[in-house]
Amino acid sequence: MFPMVTGFMNYGQQTVRAARYIGQGFMITLSHANRLPVTIQYPYEKLITSERFRGRIHFEFDKCIACEVCVRVCPIDLPVVDWKLETDIRKKRLLNYSIDFGICIFCGNCVEYCPTNCLSMTEEYELSTYDRHELNYNQIALGRLPMSVIDDYTIRTILNSPQRK
Repeated sequence: MFPMVTGFMNYGQQTVRAARYIGQGFMITLSHANRLPVTIQYPYEKLITSERFRGRIHFEFDKCIACEVCVRVCPIDLPVVDWKLETDIRKKRLLNYSIDFGICIFCGNCVEYCPTNCLSMTEEYELSTYDRHELNYNQIALGRLPMSVIDDYTIRTILNSPQRK
């Protein structure tokens, strides 16, 4: 009879432990019930991106020295740098620079290791197209300054929207 009593005690302890775990999960669920949803109507409302957001890469052609550090640190060898060696001045002259954003993983290594800071990350994230070949940006498209979400008058940012109570 003694093993039967210990079996009932173990069963009771396991039941209490299970009820406590269920209660903890339920309390977490209740704490989230008081929060308002963070739903935005995307084309008309946009969230403000953080300072460290890694969006489209901006390229400044005049600063680039064609050192190809960006290609070496890229995990997928993505930037295409075409240059020509000028023998009279013994320097490289940049001819073409392009990045295919259909393949880019937006890791930011190229921006971080660029010695002349000719690459920078922007807050632009709307890169969707119907043709994947349009995602291959050359130096002209990369040099285009992005429109800021805050300065875009066609949308209402969440920062300026009225608070729902």
